[in-house]
Amino acid sequence: MNYKDFTLITADSRKVIPGALFVAVKGFASDGHDYIASAIEKGAAGIICEHIPAAVTGVISVAEKKADAPSTTPVTAAVEFEVVENSRRALALAADEFYGHPSRKLTLVGITGTNGKTTTVTLLYHLFMRLGYNCGLLSTIANYVGTQRLETENTTVDPVTLNSLLARMVDEGCEYCFMEVSSIGVEQDRVTGLEFAMGIFSNLTHDHLDYHKTFAEYLRCKKLFFDNLSEKAVALINTDDKNGPVMVQNCKARVVTYSVKGLADHTARILEQSFEGMLLKIDGTETWCRLIGTHNAYNLLTIYSAAVCLGAQPEETLVALSALEPAPGRLENLRGPRDLSVIIDYAHTPDALENVLKTLREICRDRTLICLFGCGGDRDKTKRPEMAAIAEKLSDRLIITSDNPRTEQPEAIIEEIKAGLSPAGMAKTLVITNRREAIRTAILTAPEGSAILLAGKGHETYQVIGHEKTHFDEKEIVLETFKLLEK
Repeated sequence: MNYKDFTLITADSRKVIPGALFVAVKGFASDGHDYIASAIEKGAAGIICEHIPAAVTGVISVAEKKADAPSTTPVTAAVEFEVVENSRRALALAADEFYGHPSRKLTLVGITGTNGKTTTVTLLYHLFMRLGYNCGLLSTIANYVGTQRLETENTTVDPVTLNSLLARMVDEGCEYCFMEVSSIGVEQDRVTGLEFAMGIFSNLTHDHLDYHKTFAEYLRCKKLFFDNLSEKAVALINTDDKNGPVMVQNCKARVVTYSVKGLADHTARILEQSFEGMLLKIDGTETWCRLIGTHNAYNLLTIYSAAVCLGAQPEETLVALSALEPAPGRLENLRGPRDLSVIIDYAHTPDALENVLKTLREICRDRTLICLFGCGGDRDKTKRPEMAAIAEKLSDRLIITSDNPRTEQPEAIIEEIKAGLSPAGMAKTLVITNRREAIRTAILTAPEGSAILLAGKGHETYQVIGHEKTHFDEKEIVLETFKLLEK
C-alpha cells in the first residue's frame, strides 16, 4: 500500500473524503473498526485495521495481510485493505510516509519527563530563534511554525497532526523543532516513525498514574522513548534524578549528562536569587538569568547543554540564555498594591508544587507565603492528599479550591485533598470551592508584603467543569482584584 497515493490519512471517519486512507484505531470511548463501513461509503480508497468486521466482509471480499507481508493487498470495489497487528503504530508510520518523512528534514529534539517539559522546549525554541535559526515548537501551551502561533490541546498531538505540522515546518524553512514527548504519547505510538536528533530526560515523579496505573509502567513508557533513539542521536540525561541512568540502559544513542548537584558533562550551581532572577555558574561561567528556582536552574542547564551538543558556541549561548524570559504561567510574578506578589504557576504534581514552594520560601524569608491550589478531576487521585501535605509544610496559609473538576464533583475532590492535612494544617486552611472567589479572597485578605502562589492552572485561560470549557484567566482575575485594593 503506497500511502502517498491517498488524498488524506485520518483515524476519524467524519473527516473521510473520496480517495482517503482510513485507519481504524481502537479508542477508549469508541472503536474505529465500527466505522469502516461508513468510511467506505464516504469514498475511502484504503483501510488499515486490525481485523475485518463481519459487516464489512459481507459487502467486500478482501484478503488479509500480516504486518510483515508485502505492502499491498488488492481487493474488489476499489478499496484496498491492510490488516495489521497494531493500527495505532500503523497510523503513525503511514502518516510519516504520507507527509514525506518530515522529521528527517530538520533537527528534531524531544524532551520527556514529569516536570519542566514545557519550559524547556519553549526556552529552547526562543534560544535558537535568538541564535538566528528558524524553528518550530510543539508544546502544551502552543505550537509554533516559525513565528506563527497555533493553538494546541494535547502535550503530544496525534501522529497525523504531528507529521503535518513537521511537514509545514519543513516547508517554512525551519531548521529545528523542539517538542514535548509525553509518556502517553509514547505508549500510544504518536511519535513512532519520527527520527529524533536528541532526546532529553528531565525527571520522573508522581503523575499520570490514572492512565499508567503503576509507576513502573509510567517509567517503562518514558524509557521506551530512549530505547527507540538511533545511534546517530544524543540522549541528554539529568543524572540528579535516580531514574536518569535507567532511561539510557540499552540506549543506542550517545549519552551526555547534566547535573546541578554533582559531577556531569555539564553542571550548574545557584549562587544567588531573588524575584528578579538568579545568578548561575554554568560550566564554570557566571551568568545572570531572569528565571528563578532550583527547577529552573535545571531547565536552563538543560537548554544550555542541548545547545552545545547541537553545535552552538558556549559563550554565545550563555549571552542568549541571560535574555530569556519564563514561559507563560511558569512562576509568573504579578506585583500589586501593598507590596503583594502573586505568582501564577502550572505546578499540578506533588514534585512541581514542592519545587515552587521551596523556591518561594527561600526568596520570601520573613514574608507571609500563601498557597492556593486544587486538583484536576478525572485524573490521578493518589496525588491529592500528598499535595496537601506539601502545601501545609511549606506555606503559612493554605486555600484549597477547585481546579478543572471535569466530571467529578469539586467538593469530593476537595475532601480527598483535605485528607492529607494534619489538624494544625486544617487550622490554617480555608476551603473556597469557587476558584475565582478563592483568588479574590487570597489577595484581599493577605497581609501586606505577602507572596501568594496560585498553583495548578498556569498558562490555562479556561476552566473545565463537566464537559464544558469556559473562559477563566487567573491573570485577569488578579489584576481586577488589584484594582479593588487601589480604591
